[in-house]
Amino acid sequence: MIGLIQRVSQAQVAIDGVTVGQIDRGILLLLGVEKADTEAQAGRLLERVLGYRIFPDAQGKMNLSLREINGGLLIVPQFTLPADTRKGMRPSFTPAAPPAQGAALFNYFTAQARQQLLTVQTGVFAADMQVSLINDGPVTFWLQV
Repeated sequence: MIGLIQRVSQAQVAIDGVTVGQIDRGILLLLGVEKADTEAQAGRLLERVLGYRIFPDAQGKMNLSLREINGGLLIVPQFTLPADTRKGMRPSFTPAAPPAQGAALFNYFTAQARQQLLTVQTGVFAADMQVSLINDGPVTFWLQV
């Protein structure tokens, strides 16, 4: 499972011009599911996302987690993250989970996140979404479990 996290001062996802998810200060998570991924890996990735210390403390050092700042989490499913881009000029999506498995793990991840964090918003699995954000820093990390 792959999570591309971006520290944001705000982010939103829209479908056909209608906002379906929006947060202020927090993390925008682009979530990719691979064929071999399990609920255990989803749980491990969620722990890393919620506990990863990427927010500044009083001294300006990245020492605080999303939980500690009580920030928002915007989860956007992104099947292109697991793409194999090592050769050629077109990505291969063979490493990506099939749609049913990807949707199930996305829904599991989201449900677990909502049990642990006050503000959780999402995109829509398999939808054509427009994501906008103000990347704070910019601070972006690739997490993979």
